[in-house]
Amino acid sequence: MTARLADIASQAGVSEATVSRVLNGKPGVAAATRESVLTALDLLGYERPPRLRQRSAGLVGLITPELENPIFPAFAQVISQALTRQGYTPVLATQTPGGSTEDELTEMLVDRGVAGVIYVSGLHADTTAGTQRYEKLRAQGVPFVLINGFSPAVRAPFVSPDDRAAMHLAVGHLASLGHERIGLALGPARFVPVQRKREGYLAAVDEHLGLTGGDAEELVEHSLYTLEGGQAAAGALLARGATAVVCASDMMALGAVRAARQAGLDVPRELSVVGFDDSPLIAFTDPPLTTVRQPVTAMGQAAVRALLEDVGGTPTPHTEFVFHPELVVRGSTASARTAHRRL
Repeated sequence: MTARLADIASQAGVSEATVSRVLNGKPGVAAATRESVLTALDLLGYERPPRLRQRSAGLVGLITPELENPIFPAFAQVISQALTRQGYTPVLATQTPGGSTEDELTEMLVDRGVAGVIYVSGLHADTTAGTQRYEKLRAQGVPFVLINGFSPAVRAPFVSPDDRAAMHLAVGHLASLGHERIGLALGPARFVPVQRKREGYLAAVDEHLGLTGGDAEELVEHSLYTLEGGQAAAGALLARGATAVVCASDMMALGAVRAARQAGLDVPRELSVVGFDDSPLIAFTDPPLTTVRQPVTAMGQAAVRALLEDVGGTPTPHTEFVFHPELVVRGSTASARTAHRRL
């Protein structure tokens, strides 16, 4: 039976335009008004559109950008375990090159009636991406939580590590070892975590080394969040005289180690390398990687708590839960004395 806007509007006590916005998943409708329209649909015997059907209490979507970087399976494991303990079934959806986009995966999950969605390092972290997709999801009544990458324009709870503090930990460690040319290898500049790491690094080298302005900027290199990206960035920083490199991910740090070896340099004797994440198995690389540990367990559990509170009817306000990272010192950092001999 085709729903007549006039009938539904009369039953719900709202305008036909409001009914149309609800049925088409448009933003700008109060939650109470939206529920009145859906109740009117039910009372009049009309079938709800698939996207507006009752959320399944058992399924929660989890969207990650990829699984090749071991930090994302680590988040997936923590979040899945936390959901399972609360009686929910996680549905993992992963983007692939040339495959499904975040928007397509979201639509697929919503059509399957998930109770909510958790995004890890999604488009919310990209300052060049629009936020309309999240407003649309909210208008559809689907709770969601976002990990890694805050946006003031998205009304939802965010969970993040303290990226600025991470850079203070890494730079402070290397400065204490006598390094004065400490480079920073980052991902693309459009991402919020990258911008925050850059800010933290610039403040830290000013505090510990007195480097400011162009002297500090010269030691910042943007690349891709991959092993090859880290290799390229580290190669550029080595050419500028860096004796140590702080990387925005462990994968990039492994690329920095490769760049050093291709240049005939020993890690850590001639180049110190610090990663970020403390991904699984990173303690067993050659050499074992000094890194800043992202508190994955605490962050994943917090994301699940915030989501399920929203599912249960007590939504968390638009806020950011920030977790302090931890420096883990292993074998990829050492005194700068030997490194200085090659300059």
